[in-house]
Amino acid sequence: MTPRNAIPLLLAAALLAGCGDKPAPAEGGTPRDPLAVTATPELMAMLRLGAAREADVRERLRVQGRIEVDEQRVTRIGSSVTGRIIELDAIVGQEVKRGQELARLSSTELSATQLEFLKAYSQKLLAERAAARAQQLFDADVIGLAELQRRQAELVQAEAEVSAARDQLKVLGMSEGAILKLAGTRQVTSVSTVTASLSGTVIERKGTLGQVVQPADTIYVVADLSNVWLVADVPEQQVASLRPGEAVEAEVAALPGRRISGYLTFVAATVNPETRTIRVRMDLPNPGREFKPAMFATVFIKGPVQRRLVVPSEAVVRADNRDHVFVKTGPDRFRLREVTLGPEIDGNRVLVSGLAVGEEIVTAGAFHLNNERNRAALGS
Repeated sequence: MTPRNAIPLLLAAALLAGCGDKPAPAEGGTPRDPLAVTATPELMAMLRLGAAREADVRERLRVQGRIEVDEQRVTRIGSSVTGRIIELDAIVGQEVKRGQELARLSSTELSATQLEFLKAYSQKLLAERAAARAQQLFDADVIGLAELQRRQAELVQAEAEVSAARDQLKVLGMSEGAILKLAGTRQVTSVSTVTASLSGTVIERKGTLGQVVQPADTIYVVADLSNVWLVADVPEQQVASLRPGEAVEAEVAALPGRRISGYLTFVAATVNPETRTIRVRMDLPNPGREFKPAMFATVFIKGPVQRRLVVPSEAVVRADNRDHVFVKTGPDRFRLREVTLGPEIDGNRVLVSGLAVGEEIVTAGAFHLNNERNRAALGS
């Protein structure tokens, strides 16, 4: 290649090298700082300056929670006798009243105990007549005192056996009225009824037709859902300051737009060794049955009042998924600086690090200033 042909190629290479991706030079030839911005007089009028300040704040602890049945308003209902289920009258979700019949069982144990009661009752009637006859004979000087006392002792024994049989029938679920009817009619029945011991909603039905159940078995679970619990498990590192009476707010995922407010009524005294959490609870009135057991919720618990450095939320600029504020570096010069901030509390963000006490920052208008910085960086 001749020297004359090489000159244009060298000029083209120099032009291409000058078009590389470099910061636009500022006056004087130095690269422009992409984080710095100079505010115009009009923009300065829109800004408000200040510094991080101390304030009393109550940080909010956010944990996942759930709605649970109030354990003081739930009952597990079973049979008082061993028997086979022959009828089930309630289903899950049904409202029941206290004393309402829920199931019927056929029980040979019940009929056998009724028979023992009737035998004891008959013996008592015989002993009463024998004691009355002995008293008459003793008064007529026909028998001695020893014979009268023997007959009276037999009556006392018969009455004790009747009382024991009556108590056994009550244990098996028979009411006093049903026992009196048995004594009057002398008709033994093997059918036992299972009744609700609490007014509420059937939340579980564990029995099936034909199933043989023992007194320890649960057939129904009934709960009064007019009051439920909002329960959360708080990590042990965050629970030191929690006490009953702390303010609580919650949002239930199934009820968007609803904010629940209340107070902690219980803080567990022990740590769950598997999850390293401590259970806390809030009582939640539920007259309309809107809150249903097993619903998920987000629980916000207000912590104790603390003195912390804060900056206004308006001062914060989000860039590259990080928090920043504009620090004043000259009369009309500002520079974006990354800071570490805590949660927002009452319109302020808790300052963790990134600013020295007294440093002047933009506390309002940071959005407009950041727009000007971006415009300058694009060279427009």
